[in-house]
Amino acid sequence: MEENLNQYWKTVVNTIQDGVMIVTPDGQIVSVNQALVEMTGYVREDLIGSSCSILGCSTCELARGIPQCHFCVMFEKGELRRQKCALVRRDGTRVPVVKNASVLRDADGTVIGAVETITDISDLVDKEEQIEIFRRELSAEDSYHGMVGRDPRMQQVFDLIDGVARTDTPVVIYGESGTGKELVAKAIHDAGPRRERPFIKVNCAALNESLLESELFGHVKGAYTGAHKDRAGRFESAADGDIFLDEIGDLPMATQVKLLRVLEEKVIERVGDHRPIPVRARIITATNRDLPELVAKGQFRQDLYYRINVIPIRIPPLRDRREDIALLAAHFFRRSRMKSGKQVRGISREAMTLLLRHPWPGNVRELRSAFEYALVACKTEMIEPRDLPAEIFSQPAVCLPGEVSGRSLDEIKKEHLRKALKEAGGNRSEAARMLGISRTSVWSQMRRYGIGSE
Repeated sequence: MEENLNQYWKTVVNTIQDGVMIVTPDGQIVSVNQALVEMTGYVREDLIGSSCSILGCSTCELARGIPQCHFCVMFEKGELRRQKCALVRRDGTRVPVVKNASVLRDADGTVIGAVETITDISDLVDKEEQIEIFRRELSAEDSYHGMVGRDPRMQQVFDLIDGVARTDTPVVIYGESGTGKELVAKAIHDAGPRRERPFIKVNCAALNESLLESELFGHVKGAYTGAHKDRAGRFESAADGDIFLDEIGDLPMATQVKLLRVLEEKVIERVGDHRPIPVRARIITATNRDLPELVAKGQFRQDLYYRINVIPIRIPPLRDRREDIALLAAHFFRRSRMKSGKQVRGISREAMTLLLRHPWPGNVRELRSAFEYALVACKTEMIEPRDLPAEIFSQPAVCLPGEVSGRSLDEIKKEHLRKALKEAGGNRSEAARMLGISRTSVWSQMRRYGIGSE
């Protein structure tokens, strides 16, 4: 049996997926398996007889830099267990690995060499980097509950959200299509004491009048054809959470009357029933229409308008907060790259200039879609103008302020930080308040951009 094992030992070692290497006490490689050859890119003849330093192990390099250190730390310790390091492949690229090693001794106990097993952990490192990207994305200093914006008007929106989130007051959100009204509604819910309770969404423009009333208030069995059993509506489902009524400007007049009763009396009636059901949900509404104009035309009840318009929040269109385009572009680029899995490094200056000059009639939603398209179309390491949707070329360009046009995101952020620090007299806490970020973020940006050491 021992003779058979010795005969087939090389076949066994070459079947192992991990790299295996045997070295002499002075570091000369005497044997390698096929996995190590493939991992390093060397041919077997290059490795056999060479010093193990040919692999450029990062741990060994550190050890050899310590005065009076043995040629290899492993020979002093007798073994290595789960040592993370990196090897240098023949083409000069680095491969992250985990090494395990043990010395080999003869019958007299004399060290005659060592055997190392080397595991390629490139896939694991890639996953760790991806997790880190996700972590940075979730904790981005320029984001607020998933919304990105440094423009003072957006900072004002964020302040309003913080204030109204702690109340039960009705809120109406105004904004063009694609500005992120639903994100604002969800932020109001998440920032307040109702965050652990239901958040129910209803699009008032998506259903006809009869279906909408049933959806909102529920119905009883036999209320209409097809109503085979009692059904609770969205207000009941919202319980003591928040209900978000999107496109409130499209609400039929008859339904407006019933909604007014909900706001005034805190009760609903299911379709086909007259028994009042108390409701406790806070109502958040949104519209892309001009409600006062609809009131003037008799298309929206004035009394309902005054009931929902207690705290209006107006989201500025993207064309009016042009300095946020670079921030949003970076945000959507990272997210689209994570979804696609493509190894795209960034956005070219020419493509960014086009993005900054586009009028964005579809607002933030259009910008997000543009990056989903670009990541599919991109065939190189950078997103170029040719990778952007055709609509970005066909729309008339918008003239940009000199401080924004053609500048990178880092250049813009550095200039804003310098300006805030100057206006605050060097006070970092005051600069943080002016920029709407934390003092820690100011400190980290100062180090990143070299401000204070210039």
